Order: sequence, then C-alpha cells, then structure tokens
Amino acid sequence: MRAIITGGSGLIGRALANSLASSGHEVIVLSRAPGRVGGLPDGARAVRWDGRTAEGWAQLCEDAAIINLAGENLSSGRWTGERKRRIRQSRLEAGWAVVAAVEAAERKPRVVVQASAVGYYGFRGDEEVDEQTSPGEDYLARVCQDWEASTAPVEALGVRRVIIRTAPVLSRTGGMLPRLVLPFRFFVGGRLGSGRQWFPWIHIADEVGAIRFLMENEQTIGPFNLSSPHPTTNAQFSRLLGRLMSRPALIPAPSFALRILLGQMATALLGGQRVVPRRLLDAGFTFAFPDAFTALRDLLG
Repeated sequence: MRAIITGGSGLIGRALANSLASSGHEVIVLSRAPGRVGGLPDGARAVRWDGRTAEGWAQLCEDAAIINLAGENLSSGRWTGERKRRIRQSRLEAGWAVVAAVEAAERKPRVVVQASAVGYYGFRGDEEVDEQTSPGEDYLARVCQDWEASTAPVEALGVRRVIIRTAPVLSRTGGMLPRLVLPFRFFVGGRLGSGRQWFPWIHIADEVGAIRFLMENEQTIGPFNLSSPHPTTNAQFSRLLGRLMSRPALIPAPSFALRILLGQMATALLGGQRVVPRRLLDAGFTFAFPDAFTALRDLLG
C-alpha cells in the first residue's frame, strides 16, 4: 500500500514512516522542504507540499492511505494570540488540502486517518472520558473540533475516515518525556501543580501500532482515543518516574509558576482528562505498553 503522511517529519510521523517502510509499504512524506527531511528509511521519500493545497501531490493519493498529522507544534512556545491563530490555521489548511486531493483523485484513497487530540474533551476532572463524551469548550477543545471537521467532506466522497484523538506521546527521542525527565536528572523533579489532575499518555510504539491497526482494519471508522488503557494522575506518574530513575519526586512545579512561564499553554498541563481507549479496545487492538510502569521501564531502560 502507498501511505501519504502529512506532518511526516514530526515525532509520530517519523516513527510511522519507519514502521510502514520496514513492512514494505511505499511511504511518501509531504514537506515544505523535502531536501531537509533526512533519515528516511528505504522505501520512503519526501515530496514538496505547500501545506495549504493539493498541488503537486493529488495524483499520488489514488488508492492510497492518507495520514493527516500536519499542524504547528503546540508546545514550541507561549500561546500568544498570533501563535493560537497559526496553530488553528495550519491544521485547517492541511485538512482542506487533503479534501482537495481526494476530490481530484480518479480512484479514491482507501482511508483518511485524521489526527486530533484528547484535548477535544476539555478538562473533565475525575470523569471517565471515552469516545461518546461530548467535546469541551476551551481553546484546545475548539481547535480539535475544527481540526476533525476539516476532512469530514471525504466521507461524502465514499472514503473511510478514522479520527485519532491522541494523548501525549511518550518517546525517548522527543515529545514530552525528555522534558519531564530533565529535572529528575538534577534531583529537582516532582509533580506539576497539585498532581491530582489526570495524565493521559501513550507509548510511541502503541501510537504507531494503533494507527496501523486502524489503517488496515477496514471495519474501523470514526473517532478513536489513542491513549493508555490505564491513565494515571500526574502525581502517580511523577512518583513512578522518580522511582525508575532512582530520584526523589519531592519538588513540585507550582501552578502559578507554570502559568507565568508557559502562559495559557500551562492549562493543558494542569488540566487533564481521564481518557480510556474504549473503541480501540473493543475493535481488538492489544497494547504493548498498557501501563505507566511497563512504558517507562522500556523508555528509560
């Protein structure tokens, strides 16, 4: 199968490209600067894309799988008014480009996998959240709703669409985990804020495995939570991280300090959702790293 990945130079996109290519699939990574997309495996290539249209790649998506991961990084800086505009617009433009490519294809793609995030649900306290839970009303929840809706028209064109509402991805090579590990290395690690907030997460291997499972399982359609079936609170996760690193977890990062340092982005760290991947489990997916202990032991080992 040919797989076209937007946002393929990011943490999830690179891991997915490597996994698909190693299984013999043809992988095309769309990029504004294909010459700078290094480290692609055999069987994968980068193709130029402006991030807004189907120009130059629409003909490639016939009978393919499109995995739309594109969007400006949420954690690369404070959420100023301009950054919030770019975060939203980059996601919408990528989705509209996917729709345009599908419309132009004589033979339609097999599936569109549309990225989203567990932020879709807003902050729900101790409420257990599954795919039937209504969306939240904060900024990130509204972005996720618009992001998901951006590719909805492909369904009317007869294309199967899967939505992946992903939790923060744990990986050695990027994302949140290296940032969480750093203070523990210097013996100043601890919970974030009160630590009582739920902390959804997923191991990078399960993220990639779940995307492939949903791509290849033609019975799956609609939204799926990509998150560990055993969420923890931030305090529990922090204590476990400290134990596995042989470090104390005694120095909390106060809520007010996080808000000063990160601005509105701190809300995502201090909120949280008690997410369960109910539809993914019901579809028959098996997690390689279902709990925080096995996941962190693997990533820190």
